[in-house]
Amino acid sequence: MRIGLVGTGNVARALATGWSRAGHDVVLGSRSPKERAEAAELKGFTLVGVAEAGAHGEVVVNATPGTASVDVLKVIDAADLAGKVLVDIGVGFTEGGDLSHPNYSLGEEIQAAFPEARVVKTLATVDAVVMTSPESLEGPATIFLSGDDDAAKTVTKGLLTDLGWPDASQLDLGGIGTARGQEHFALLFVGVAQAIGSYEFGIRVVPQGTVA
Repeated sequence: MRIGLVGTGNVARALATGWSRAGHDVVLGSRSPKERAEAAELKGFTLVGVAEAGAHGEVVVNATPGTASVDVLKVIDAADLAGKVLVDIGVGFTEGGDLSHPNYSLGEEIQAAFPEARVVKTLATVDAVVMTSPESLEGPATIFLSGDDDAAKTVTKGLLTDLGWPDASQLDLGGIGTARGQEHFALLFVGVAQAIGSYEFGIRVVPQGTVA
């Protein structure tokens, strides 16, 4: 599958590596590809402009800071997003450390801005290391999906499986409005990370068992 990743940071590079390893054709989209081409951390990746990444991908992935995501994605021709699965991973923070979308979600904002795209929110509750190596955790964790299009979520589930997330670890929360829960978890995520001294952890949904 052709995947156009928008972004060149730690998350984008980790995902590009994971999906390339799984056999996908992945490019990274940058707002300044010529200037970034010589960056040491981008050696070995296929770097193109944001518009080119959008045109390349059968699936387009937003891995940009949440406060800039919509503006960056608008560089892509609307026709190149129409009908495509648009996987959103971003979470926005203000300079003061507050959520930039306190009463809604970036996922909802992207879906509203690009109504012909099929937006799926996922991977917003773990860091770049755990995104692509969930087996590094001491036990199974849960990863979430939010989106209005079931077929788009099925495609996204397959991409999560390619990263090492088994079907049993993937929890469909429902429509794109549930992306708020994924993004708002970021505040708890930071608190847990500070408490345990590491960002490399996952969470697991543990249902109540049957009492004998």
